[in-house]
Amino acid sequence: MSVGGEAVRLRTEADEPGWEVDPDDEWGVAVLATVGRQLRLRREAVGMRVADFAAAVKYGDDLVYKVESGKRIPRQEYLDRADEVLGADGLVAAAWEDVKKVRYPKTVRELAQVEARAVEIGLYVCHSISGLLQTPEHARAAFESRQPPYSEDEVERMVAARVARQSIFNKKPAPVLSFVLEEAPLHRPLGGTMVWRQQLERLLEVGELRNVTLQVMPMRCEVHPGLDGRIELLKFEDGTAMGRADGAFNGRPTSDPRQLRILELRYGTIRAQALPPRESLAFIEQLLGDT
Repeated sequence: MSVGGEAVRLRTEADEPGWEVDPDDEWGVAVLATVGRQLRLRREAVGMRVADFAAAVKYGDDLVYKVESGKRIPRQEYLDRADEVLGADGLVAAAWEDVKKVRYPKTVRELAQVEARAVEIGLYVCHSISGLLQTPEHARAAFESRQPPYSEDEVERMVAARVARQSIFNKKPAPVLSFVLEEAPLHRPLGGTMVWRQQLERLLEVGELRNVTLQVMPMRCEVHPGLDGRIELLKFEDGTAMGRADGAFNGRPTSDPRQLRILELRYGTIRAQALPPRESLAFIEQLLGDT
């Protein structure tokens, strides 16, 4: 397409896929419907057709229609361009504050909100590296390995959501974080050697933080209470707590004091059987040196 003699390449859904909101996410659907309606009304108020607006913001007509109908989550760049084209003096761009709250799947948002409230988190993962510790490249390789395969759109959305959860490391005051990782996943070069090395380096970086304790469960440990899978314990400022484990209480979150004591016993035993923090970091350094 040419505008004013200059070739302009419009961005399409394939270039900038955006994200679709889960139809079961009532709040997300409502937010996107409101933002889309405001965009359409402002466009119509200045007398711009969809085709003209699409050319001005350098996106395809199909994406504009989907954003305005609330079927597509606009990216920040899209809203910034729309604000400039429509002369909205920052009002359209400001919609990003609402959009960014629903850009990730509902379940991930809820998990991130709970983690953000916690003053202490203890986490054991059996078959992989905790999502809070994964590099974007490692997370992408993990999602791309799933069968049946996720779409590219789904992979990018889940990677972004996983990385966003890691803002917990920047929280002030910093929560107390404890991780126990199995040795076996640390040997698997998921995503290739370079991605694997970057992941090990990330573990060393996080393990040196003052508020983080990172331990490795060695394969020579014959048995421990975490063989059923993930265990997570969260404690909050008001003295309440929540936990869940794959092998207990149907894997559902629980705040029952008796059930929490069971999870605390299991997690405490796992920590006692794992390598001490300093030895764990030395073990990871050795793995890194062997690559």
